[in-house]
Amino acid sequence: MYPQLIQRFLEAEKLPESYAEDALHWFLPLIEELTGTLTDREPRPLLLGISGAQGTGKSTLSKLIVEAMGAANLRSLCLSIDDFYLGQAERRKLAESVHPLLKTRGVPGTHDVVLLQSTLDQLKTASASARIPIPRFSKATDDRMSPAEVRLQDGALDLVILEGWFVGATAQDNLELEKPLNELEKDEDADGEWRRFVNGKLQSDYQSIFQLLDRLLMLRAPSFEQVYEWRGLQEEKLRRASDSAATAIMSSEQLRRFIQHYERLTRHCLDTLPEQADTVFELNSEHRVIARKDNHQA
Repeated sequence: MYPQLIQRFLEAEKLPESYAEDALHWFLPLIEELTGTLTDREPRPLLLGISGAQGTGKSTLSKLIVEAMGAANLRSLCLSIDDFYLGQAERRKLAESVHPLLKTRGVPGTHDVVLLQSTLDQLKTASASARIPIPRFSKATDDRMSPAEVRLQDGALDLVILEGWFVGATAQDNLELEKPLNELEKDEDADGEWRRFVNGKLQSDYQSIFQLLDRLLMLRAPSFEQVYEWRGLQEEKLRRASDSAATAIMSSEQLRRFIQHYERLTRHCLDTLPEQADTVFELNSEHRVIARKDNHQA
């Protein structure tokens, strides 16, 4: 069943043949483990976190898992932490009241964590008759989608996936925040106010959400430099797929500055999450999986 499903998925997502090889060799065993766990699990659903820097393939893997669960008659849903970004107006208020860098989406403190917590709580306790709204965010317009574009999730689920670039991350020690890491921090956060705010939000607002995870999986990029290259490819793909209303698509220089907002926490995740995640897939520069590591085994 699964080889045919993977081939159809490959064609639908316009993925290279190499992805099918990785899916069969690396991801299929994971899917079979999840299927076995869910079949015997009570109560449901299981909450799976998928973490990884920008461009590592979190969304693609999440879609594949959802497809495979459907083929096994199991109900699943993928949430992206990106869909819980604050809108432009809300981030503008943050920029005015706390720090100008908070106008840019992405870092802890720029999400509606109350809405994310509420959505997860509803999904974990959903009955067969439940209808739960699932927020959506447009990166092309850099704002929340309208209520009319919100998805509705019907009924109870077996699996909920929460994917995002810092899902599962822990806060840094305050001493690690003192020295600027890049030009953005040096020029626009010289006193460290922004990075202390972000780190504080990660510690205070996000840990209760991450503690809900039953299992954490990481797609580990080989380096931050590789992440920068992959993020550029994502932006180019977004540019080709978007229409003239997509005013928030970035130039190369804008992207360079944008990525620096993420650099500190991305590097921190690359250093710390491989020991914290339950399963780690190591990637090479060609997006291929080269190793799997499992932690916390009973």
